[in-house]
Amino acid sequence: MRIRGKQPDVPAPDSPWSEIVPGLWMGGHEVRGRAGQRETVAVHDEFDLVQTLLRLPGHGPDPGVEHQVWPIPDGPLDGTQLAGVIRLAEAAGDALDAGRRVLVRCWSGHNRSGLVVAHALVRRGCSADEAIGLIRARRSPWALHNELFVDYLRAGLVTVRLLEELAE
Repeated sequence: MRIRGKQPDVPAPDSPWSEIVPGLWMGGHEVRGRAGQRETVAVHDEFDLVQTLLRLPGHGPDPGVEHQVWPIPDGPLDGTQLAGVIRLAEAAGDALDAGRRVLVRCWSGHNRSGLVVAHALVRRGCSADEAIGLIRARRSPWALHNELFVDYLRAGLVTVRLLEELAE
């Protein structure tokens, strides 16, 4: 399994967030700066809903912006964590249906945010592989490089959640 913490050669993204489909953005807390070094970024009021999978104080959003926080690891998830991912994806889809701008973010905007965005796209009719391909094309080729998360998406998050709960 390849995850951010074990892949120091994974580059920081060039932009803090990327639009995957109209109104649905994926991003992170870091970006590659002008000189190539990693810089932290904060979200302010650019979005109507911000979903955060890794909370860092001082990184926004501004007061008045709806903020949903569900910290999860960039690794194996238990049934409760998967249930939260599923709920975030549902909320992102509902917000899109209401014409709202949604940002889903994690550390680099590669894996955890990709899991939520991909599941939201699957719920909207994409296959898992279509969602993964779209995310990699729009965000970064490094998006969803956590192979476990790709396996989760291909199996279906609801199925994986049920299996995890049975194992617990």
